[in-house]
Amino acid sequence: MMSIRRWLLGWLIFGLAAACLIAGYGIFHSARHEAGELFDYELRTVALSMPANIATTDGAEHSERDFNALAEDRIAIDIWSPGGTLIYHSAKEPVLPQLSEGFRTIERDEFRWRVFGVQQADRYVQIAQPYSVRDDLAARLALRTLWPLALLVPVTIAFVLLIVARGLAPIGSLSRALANRSIDSLDPVVIDERVPVEIRPLVDALNDLLERLSVASKAQRTFVADAAHELRTPLTALKLQLQAAKPDALAAPDAPVIERLEGRVNRIIHLAQQLLSMAREDARHEKSMIPVSLRRVAEQSVSDLSLLAEAKQIDLGLDARGPATSGDGNNTYTVLGDEQALGILLKNLVDNAIRYTPAGGRVDVVLTRDTATGGVLLEVADTGPGIAEDELKRVFDRFYRGSSVKEQGSGLGLAIASSIAARHRAILAVSNRTDGSGLSIRLNQLPTVSV
Repeated sequence: MMSIRRWLLGWLIFGLAAACLIAGYGIFHSARHEAGELFDYELRTVALSMPANIATTDGAEHSERDFNALAEDRIAIDIWSPGGTLIYHSAKEPVLPQLSEGFRTIERDEFRWRVFGVQQADRYVQIAQPYSVRDDLAARLALRTLWPLALLVPVTIAFVLLIVARGLAPIGSLSRALANRSIDSLDPVVIDERVPVEIRPLVDALNDLLERLSVASKAQRTFVADAAHELRTPLTALKLQLQAAKPDALAAPDAPVIERLEGRVNRIIHLAQQLLSMAREDARHEKSMIPVSLRRVAEQSVSDLSLLAEAKQIDLGLDARGPATSGDGNNTYTVLGDEQALGILLKNLVDNAIRYTPAGGRVDVVLTRDTATGGVLLEVADTGPGIAEDELKRVFDRFYRGSSVKEQGSGLGLAIASSIAARHRAILAVSNRTDGSGLSIRLNQLPTVSV
């Protein structure tokens, strides 16, 4: 996958490196050329500043005690009389032939020499220097001119890294803002003045998409809610008619048909109620959270479903464990949430447990306060058949029912409970009990408050 950051850094650093190499090459050769001109000036200066008392009658070589500084540059000095006799030659250097005035380049003994000659009143002075010395000195001088460029390269690379990071920071900020949004949030993305104009079209397009999704989602919720609400009245009337006709039909041959029909109607009514609950929950994502006594919600849910449990001879109970916090009083296990939504969640969990637990079984609603964190754990455990391990990860899907399920249901109970848990930023986990005696559904990490 292409990365804008890597692409920008790669090409910017490559371009910078190429530009620095070209600039360094140009600076190096320009400095060498300037150094060559400087050495030519040195030769000319030495030739014109030679003392007038340097002369011999035998042309012997003389020591360099008066030219120690020049000896380091291996400058060869030759002086001829007007008659062409060599009257002075510097030590340690070969004797070069007398050349014409001005600058010349010659080769002698496999060495190239730069020579400058000047005719004076009573003598001819010639100064020579090997190119090997000139090139070595010129290279060192040229390299000294490159150190600012060598220092500039890492500084510029660091500057490029900083600028690219700062330039792409709004994209990273936008990505983090989208990543931290709730999965159900369709509100427009709010941007400030620091967002570059290049990103604004992307944000505008994203907001337009979110608005269209919000409209479509709202229309879907409205349709489901309206359909479920409209179904409740005729279904309730149909159930009342069946109940009215049931006593007369018990002795008739079609009594089993009436029983099955009543079961189907009860299932459709339950489905309509679940659809209405799901639509209301989907539309309630932005409802503010308030302190709620989870124990009171659990007691109400257990009380509402106690008749259903008695009809199946199921032992339904509520157990509160763990120490109460200071100030709890009778309203222990206070959490931050939506009381109505938590009631629907708990009723769905308990209702599912009762439906799938065989007669004579047990359903326990357990509230536990974690002494380490102070958090609240809600667990609904039953003694039913449990769920196959390969189906556990799908139990929260809407309208999903296991392959071995025989009880009537809509497949929406756990989906609604999962949606409510997610809105409360809690975790709803389903697992078979370790002793193999049924199913356990745990709700934890609910935001707690101290009362």
